Amino acid sequence: MSSLPESLLDSGELSLDEALEVTANALSGADDGELFVEYSQSEALVFDNGKLRSSSYNSGQGFGLRSVCGEATGYAQSGELSLAALKRAADAVSSVKLGHSGQLCVAPASDNHKLYSNENPLTSPDFAEKVELLKQIDAYTRAKDPRVKQVTVSISGSWQKIEILRACGHHIRDIRPLVRIGVSVVVGSGDKQETGSYGMGGREGFSKFIATTSWKHAADEAVRQALVNLDAIPAPAGTFDVVLGNGWNGILLHEAIGHGLEGDAIRIKTSAFAELMGEKIAAEGVTIVDDGTLDQRRGSLNFDDEGTPTQRTTLIEDGKLVGFMQDRQNARLMGTLSTGNGRRESYAHEPIPRMTNTVMLGGDKDPQEIIESVQDGVYAVSFGGGQVDTTSGKFVFNCTEAYKIEGGKVSAPLKGAMLIGNGPDALTRISMIGNDEALDPGVGTCGKQGQGVPVGVGQPSLRINAMTVGGTAA
Repeated sequence: MSSLPESLLDSGELSLDEALEVTANALSGADDGELFVEYSQSEALVFDNGKLRSSSYNSGQGFGLRSVCGEATGYAQSGELSLAALKRAADAVSSVKLGHSGQLCVAPASDNHKLYSNENPLTSPDFAEKVELLKQIDAYTRAKDPRVKQVTVSISGSWQKIEILRACGHHIRDIRPLVRIGVSVVVGSGDKQETGSYGMGGREGFSKFIATTSWKHAADEAVRQALVNLDAIPAPAGTFDVVLGNGWNGILLHEAIGHGLEGDAIRIKTSAFAELMGEKIAAEGVTIVDDGTLDQRRGSLNFDDEGTPTQRTTLIEDGKLVGFMQDRQNARLMGTLSTGNGRRESYAHEPIPRMTNTVMLGGDKDPQEIIESVQDGVYAVSFGGGQVDTTSGKFVFNCTEAYKIEGGKVSAPLKGAMLIGNGPDALTRISMIGNDEALDPGVGTCGKQGQGVPVGVGQPSLRINAMTVGGTAA
């Protein structure tokens, strides 16, 4: 990376002073806006069926210039980092200022987080070492059980350098590493086949994840889950008390509740929570936060993509709705402040309010006590895909690992179990909260308005009373 200038706004074709002058002129009379500049590198390798199936490397740079006036936004982006390109972008975004004489919002507070290093994960291990590692994981996984028929191992990393410049001269820089390793398997017995998977990652280098104990754990979990599913019986359909396992299952809360607490959905009243601030919307003991300040977590940022330092925002406290996640535009229009949740996929996208790491805090119940309290129910250990209507909060989630609970004991594994419900309603049905709060292993990506960003989730074990379970049992 030594070939990069200290500042991306000093590239030879565009200086910091030139960028500041054009940005200030472009945003004169606007309510808000910024110049977002990015340089990124990414690499991904996939080892499948005993061979390296694909490898890719990409690098790119560009900028996005945004002018905000009221509810209107002008946005222009270019992969050409030059004075001429920036001037063209300035002409394009100026159209939203016609007839407007606003004053630029105060710049965000300075960033004081140091949540991750500047390490470039693409440089170590090198390409040959990564391929050898994938071979080693593949061989180990195949040797776990003779029923393992197919193994897919992937490793990916990215390194993003960003700068944000505001018309007032406020200038922020950040370097963001991100890595991920995943193992998925197919097992078979006779005519029956099932799958299992496990992944892990975060905002750091690969060293922790490529340690032998780490990748063996990933492989062991993928095989274990697949073999459990191989022996699973069709899930029953009906209304059951449900126990959710900790960690990754927070994805249900993220999808069914979290999106409805983002500022844009609240402001334009497309959220089921739009008129409920200060009201009791969940069972006692339910506290949910969005925290972008957790060290090295996948959803963490030193500051968001508008330059606002991230923070820990309490959304629901002891069952009461107390907060929303805000970017600058929606916060201004609602008469409040940004919570550091303005995020974008890349320079080619406008920032919108998004979650970072969304977590339900732990309670006082032992997880085993929660299971023993259920006489006839379902234990959902892990989720796969799902569908959510953020306006109503209705959701359907597929369980990748689930079991029947009978007489307070975990019994047969279930295949085809789906949890069906409504986010606001499910919050009120939580009756027991475990003391085993955990975060997911670092694999989440959230999609919204065509943009994908890395996120984290987490929760303790939970008991939710009388949920609808969709199943495949005759």
